[in-house]
Amino acid sequence: MLIPSIDLMGGKIVQLVQGEKKALEFDNFDYWIERFSKYPLVQVIDLDAARGAGNNRFLVNQIVERLNCQVGGGIRNLETAQEVLKAGARKVILGSALLEDGKINTQFASTLASTLGTAVLVFALDSRGGRVAIDGWRKETALTAFDMIRALEPFCETFLYTHIDTEGLMGGIPMETVRAIRQSTSRRLVAAGGIRTQGEIDVLDALGVDAVVGMALYSGKISA
Repeated sequence: MLIPSIDLMGGKIVQLVQGEKKALEFDNFDYWIERFSKYPLVQVIDLDAARGAGNNRFLVNQIVERLNCQVGGGIRNLETAQEVLKAGARKVILGSALLEDGKINTQFASTLASTLGTAVLVFALDSRGGRVAIDGWRKETALTAFDMIRALEPFCETFLYTHIDTEGLMGGIPMETVRAIRQSTSRRLVAAGGIRTQGEIDVLDALGVDAVVGMALYSGKISA
């Protein structure tokens, strides 16, 4: 399944390269919401909130009223997760909040699961150079995606694996890496990071992996 990505920064839809350099920017929200309305699920990420630089909550709330969304970016406690779900999000994505002092916070994950239910929880595995990155991808940890999966699998329905090294470059996502992640968990798996062709999406689908696509949709490489 193709999952379009709407990344928000400074009140606009943006596409970044490897989470840093802005490559594309749009403010025609109605156009893209209409284009993405045919998809069963859309991913919305508040990049400002992820970086602790304000938020785009007003826009997020508008989007989740019109599209079925999984929402991430700056969701670092139970209360915020509940607010986002109450606003209309189908699922919430958490990453940085699952770590505390460089260690995986299974107690927090357990609290989320027992309070919200695992069905709405998507745990992010944002990986650069084989290591998990947090705080808007600006801080690398000593942990791997596999470490996260082993500790957190009981507490979520979905893992979101983002290969930061190829994110936004449209050079393709490393299939062997995704295949290894797929083999390490029985949970639903979503992958992102440089996906550029329908052929890649088909290969991922055959592996049982959904594909988050941003740059290739906004640049017209893949038709929305």
